[in-house]
Amino acid sequence: MAAQGGVTGQRIPRLDAVAKVTGKAKYTADINLPDLNRYAGKPVWERMLFGKILRCPLPHARVRRIDISKAEKLPGVRAVMIIAKEGAELRYAGEAVAAVAAESEEIAEDALRLIEVEYESLPFEVDTDRAYEKGQRGSPRVNRWGAGEEGFKEAEVTVEVTVRTPVQIHTPLEAHGSVVGWEAPDRVLAFDSTQVLFAVRDSLAREVQLPPEKVRVICEYMGGGFGSKLWMHQHVPIAARLSRMAGGLPVKLILSRKEVFLTTGNNPDSVQHIRIGAKKDGTFVAFYRRSYGTGGVGGGADLPGPYYRFQHGFVEHYDVFTNAGPSAPLRAPKHPQAVFGVESAIDELARILGIDPVELRIKNDPNEIRRKEWQIGAERIGWKQKWQPWGSQTGVKRRGLGCAASAWGGGGGPGSQAEVRIHRNGTVEVLLGTQDIGTGTRTVVGIAAAEALGLTPEFLRSDKFVVYIGDTRLGRSGGSGGSTTAASVYPAVYDAAEKALRRLLDIVAQKLGVPADQLVARDGRIFVRDNPQKGLSWEEATKLLPTDLISERGEWRRGMTGSGVGGVQFAEVEVDTETGKIKVIKIVAVHDCGRVINRLTAEGQVIGGVVQGLSFALLEGRIMDKQTGRMVNADMENYKLAAMLETPEIEVVLLDMPERGVIGLGEPPIIPTAAAIANAVANALGVRITSLPITPDKVLAALGKVKS
Repeated sequence: MAAQGGVTGQRIPRLDAVAKVTGKAKYTADINLPDLNRYAGKPVWERMLFGKILRCPLPHARVRRIDISKAEKLPGVRAVMIIAKEGAELRYAGEAVAAVAAESEEIAEDALRLIEVEYESLPFEVDTDRAYEKGQRGSPRVNRWGAGEEGFKEAEVTVEVTVRTPVQIHTPLEAHGSVVGWEAPDRVLAFDSTQVLFAVRDSLAREVQLPPEKVRVICEYMGGGFGSKLWMHQHVPIAARLSRMAGGLPVKLILSRKEVFLTTGNNPDSVQHIRIGAKKDGTFVAFYRRSYGTGGVGGGADLPGPYYRFQHGFVEHYDVFTNAGPSAPLRAPKHPQAVFGVESAIDELARILGIDPVELRIKNDPNEIRRKEWQIGAERIGWKQKWQPWGSQTGVKRRGLGCAASAWGGGGGPGSQAEVRIHRNGTVEVLLGTQDIGTGTRTVVGIAAAEALGLTPEFLRSDKFVVYIGDTRLGRSGGSGGSTTAASVYPAVYDAAEKALRRLLDIVAQKLGVPADQLVARDGRIFVRDNPQKGLSWEEATKLLPTDLISERGEWRRGMTGSGVGGVQFAEVEVDTETGKIKVIKIVAVHDCGRVINRLTAEGQVIGGVVQGLSFALLEGRIMDKQTGRMVNADMENYKLAAMLETPEIEVVLLDMPERGVIGLGEPPIIPTAAAIANAVANALGVRITSLPITPDKVLAALGKVKS
């Protein structure tokens, strides 16, 4: 028996593309009363309520008094709950204090204004450097290898840099939010924009003290999370409690953009003092980094690295605690910050030694695949033809080239339970309780089944091929984080489909009068391997089923996936020395991800990561008012993001390596972009800007045209 669908590796448009562009796809904020009753299977509710959360306006405070009586009396208000009781300490502006559910959003907002809260203002600090100096930091995390700092005695050349990166906000296009209702006193239906469907179900079940099977969570479509939706946020159980207080009526609680900025997570900042020691021939000897950064009231600011081969090393990090919202993993957590620091130092070393930056990296890169990628990327960007020594250019507009590398895990693992159904009329259904966070998982699931069943790309995109995901009533699956989703779900779906095909081939074998192991499923046909003319079309084969359908379940299995991916990126920039404006001309991104499942999606992942990395390099950064302790750019107007005008030509080169199995690609592409751009700017100007984002004022200050 063999299936050779030829679907994997092709450029397959998203299965949900039409639903998304026509508005048929429903995100959590689109869920209304008719949708709720449809999913419940009967008209359970006659009304839907709207939830709002009152949040603390101060960066550090204690609740002295809270009175909700006026809000409770407002017509249209159905439930009011206190979250921070009298005496509660609130540690950042934006912490939840109380919540309401009302018959309209406007009434809910009016009710929030009627809640009386008296706060006692407490000392606060939102500046990372000042908090570090005050001792608001955790114990040092130390990693030492070889001879540690003593290893620098073997170095013939040493360079030092100190770099800074800002706090970055995830800013997914879809805001966080939930719709939660009680179908019965012991049964909850919830919609949530989440990366971890089953984790939300299990956490919510604990919060409302129900068995997990009594809680159903749905997320059929999602507009991104980038790590900020990797756990159940507070608004989910708040909506559930408000609903129960209101007699089970469903409560829609969608966070405002400001709430998303303040409360749903952030990427910690960093201050990195880095020292690299090397031989005169460019061989790396020793690495040193002392860093600190803030994850707000939480931790998680430590940095990975150093990505290259160093015989000796010493790394020390401090988490700094400030009165700001807690951090959350953001696409390749902390790697872009770390790579910015390491690659800045390597470029400075190349400048001092007079060695080509690409050759220096190849010499010290322990990753064989990445050494090949360096060569490919250099050729594609035209490195030998275009690269000029640092600061050798004159004129108003100067161009520069830069490069940087990435490394990531991306492996999959057990935990996904898929089901594949083959119907007598030829229809194929694939069912798996994973979530598509905007990365194309729904299509990956479909490709896995079509590949195993020997179906065509055209059949995959037809009405006879249906993929059901995003519902905890389906087979359990893991969360979508760490670039592990594709490598976790693809094998499980393939396993289920292969089992279903085996049963179908047993039936077809009887019809064709040959053993089942002599049959091949390919291009929408089932035929005899040594006699391709002898066979049946897919629909002819499925008509032979003695029952309405075949159904088989599958799980993740070894041998189909791998882990560990690399990547390199090259940037070409143009810097206007009169205005300080930086224009990224081109990015070449060379990445490996094992077996490419969907080339179109894989390229899209790389492009998206590059744009996000460019945004981090040139635009993004949380701004905190040191006097009031509040974020002053907590909106999409003043928190700058790269868009169409800033996006350059992006050339994606994928190393398709089927022998390595399926490996995730979601996170690696964001890692090296900012560092490559920063190195290109330094190459163009001859002076290094050591803090992100690299804005026009910093360019002009570096050139001595304005004060720093």
